[in-house]
This record gives sequence, C-alpha cells and structure tokens, in this order.
Amino acid sequence: MSYQLVIGDKNISSWSLRPWLAMKHAGLPFREINIVLRGPDTKAQILSYSPAGKVPALLAGGDVIWDSLAILEFLAEAHPDARLWPAAPAARALARSVSAEMHSGFAALREHCSMDIVARVPMASLPEAVEVDVRRIVAIWRDCRSRFGVGGPLLFGAFTAADAMYAPVATRFRTYLPDLSSYGDDGTAQAYVDAVFALPAMAAWERESQGGPSAAG
Repeated sequence: MSYQLVIGDKNISSWSLRPWLAMKHAGLPFREINIVLRGPDTKAQILSYSPAGKVPALLAGGDVIWDSLAILEFLAEAHPDARLWPAAPAARALARSVSAEMHSGFAALREHCSMDIVARVPMASLPEAVEVDVRRIVAIWRDCRSRFGVGGPLLFGAFTAADAMYAPVATRFRTYLPDLSSYGDDGTAQAYVDAVFALPAMAAWERESQGGPSAAG
C-alpha cells in the first residue's frame, strides 16, 4: 500500500512529528505533503486532504486516517513487523495507557511550552500547572524505563509508538527545561531526551526543521 502523510511545519507541528517519526523509524515508505501552517489558506489546504481540517493525516489508498494516535494504531495493525507496540501484554497495556494520557492531557505544558525545535528559551520557573505536567511526565518516563526499559534506551527498550507520542515533549524539554533535576528527575528523563534526539529519524526531522534537505521516502 502506498502512503502519503500530510504534515505541518517541522519546527512547530508536534502532532505531525509523531506518525512521521514512527514511519521513518519503521522504514515504511511514504510521500510527504507539507502544509505551511498559520497561513491564510492553511485550513483550506488541509481540508482538501482531511475532513478534520488538522494535520497530520495519512492517505492510505482510498482511505484517510487523521489524528496522530489513530494513525499509529492503524500502522501498528497494518505492519505488525514494525512492532510499534511492545509484545508483552503488560508492557503493551502501559504503552497504550501513557500514549493515551499524552494524547489527551498535559494542556498546560502545551499552552506555555509549544514545540519549537530551533529555539532555546530556558525557563527559570514554571506556572504551577506546567510544573505538575512536567513532574508527571518525568514520573511516567521513569516508570516505563524501570519496568520495561531493559534492552535499549527508550521507554520500552526498543522504539514503540509511545516514543513517537512523547518525542515532541523531549523537544519541549530541550527548548525550555534543559535541566530536569528540579522536577523530580534522577537522570532517567534527561537520558531519555538524549536517546530520542539520538534516533536517526529524529535527527532527520530536526535537520529538516532547520531548513535542511528533505529525506522523505
């Protein structure tokens, strides 16, 4: 099946990063359709591909799958060899739980620390609601790593959809909170941020977010 992935600007489109990263890491070929966000005709352009009027959207044959988590679930079912969810039931349940929490939560972090890969704007203090979000994410990462992180540096050892869901948070932490020790981190969260940015697919996204050459396959 041929795929086209409709995405927004790589520097700021956190939702677009999630399925793009998963597809790149899994080696699933696709063609990018890039939409410039925050323009006068952005909405109309996106609506020509997706009824939701938002990015990302995956065009799969004659079907359209929108919403990052829905795309990841679709890809996991269509390509079981990609192993986008952990094989062990307990690990898979936790991975889905923390991915769903990321999908629906952390509104304060999103509001005050929007994704901006290029920027470096360290914040000396955080609004209370943002600090609560950060501490919760740090705790999630520590729990996943301690319970199921054997065998690799990511949340469940090897790359999973949960890493795709939290990759934009890693960029936020690097941009706004380069030192996580004040938020309950024992070093696990910082090491995880480093591991996310060490992924070749993530390095490609970062390069292209800065105007480097596209490597869409």
